Amino acid sequence: MTAVSDDSAAEENAETDGGVRAYTVRLELVDEPGELLRALAPIADNGGNLLSIHHERGNMTPRGHIPVEVDLESPPDRFDGIVDALRDAGVNVIQAGAEHYGEEINVVLVGNIVEHDLSNTLSRIEDEANAVVRDLSLSAPNGTEAVSSARIRLAIDSGQTDAALEAIRSIGSDKELTVVEPLLGGDTA
Repeated sequence: MTAVSDDSAAEENAETDGGVRAYTVRLELVDEPGELLRALAPIADNGGNLLSIHHERGNMTPRGHIPVEVDLESPPDRFDGIVDALRDAGVNVIQAGAEHYGEEINVVLVGNIVEHDLSNTLSRIEDEANAVVRDLSLSAPNGTEAVSSARIRLAIDSGQTDAALEAIRSIGSDKELTVVEPLLGGDTA
């Protein structure tokens, strides 16, 4: 009889709390004034209620940013909107609930990029580095037959930065291109 009343109480609470559930969102923030506030605003603006924030300035991600873990509660039908709003605000969401999001890195390629078939280079990066090209900026101040540079923003799976960079280095070597990589880690010494 006690089990029945416990089940009834749980059902009653689920109905009265609007089905609110707890979620954990892991973010990666730049160490600049106002970044934490900027990241928290989309949560509040989209119906999320903050439970706790774990922010460790001394602990850096591989890209040199600060990991922040936010526990929040919201109705399940609003959670995806909160995550979308975070991303729309330019906040790098590493993990939301059970779903892992990719990281982004920027690399610069320098050399005869157009001459060495830019399309093939991008295809190889996507295939061999398991990356998605999100943005490309090409600079060819002396024409496409001279040395040029390309800044490429890539989306990669979380935790795969080293493997992606290794593949990009190999592609750069094959095509006689210099690869300018992001600085990883928080060490400046």
